[in-house]
Amino acid sequence: MKFLTTIILTLSPILLLAQTPKETINQFMDNWHKAAATADEEVFFGSMTKEGIYLGTDKTEKWTRDEMAEWANEYFQEESAWSFTATARDIYFSEDEKTAWLNEKLDTWMGVCKGTAVLVLKAEGWKIALYDLSVTIDNDKIDQFLELIKEK
Repeated sequence: MKFLTTIILTLSPILLLAQTPKETINQFMDNWHKAAATADEEVFFGSMTKEGIYLGTDKTEKWTRDEMAEWANEYFQEESAWSFTATARDIYFSEDEKTAWLNEKLDTWMGVCKGTAVLVLKAEGWKIALYDLSVTIDNDKIDQFLELIKEK
């Protein structure tokens, strides 16, 4: 058993290096969503840059990383803060591969949502500089939506 553990620990860094940049980003984003689903506040907010911005679905939601951490603290005290699962994701890179941006389709408690992110490569790995979460509305329901949000 000790031999097997030694082999796994030895090969883990090599396997990580064998990932393509897209695979690395996919794993990073899946881990970020998993951190919210398992209420792992350290991983969730640690995955964002210090200056990171999170744009939520409410028109008033524009959070810095630290503001969001303060707001979300009560949710991260639960078994799960929230659970979003990516069902599709497109990833793009700058020429120097130190900046990435993506769009993802998410299965959430709000139905299908979209997420857009900008990531930057730091010495310690990828970090989210901007994440924008949006609720989707089918085109044939937009008139009902507009009526619903009309200010009286």
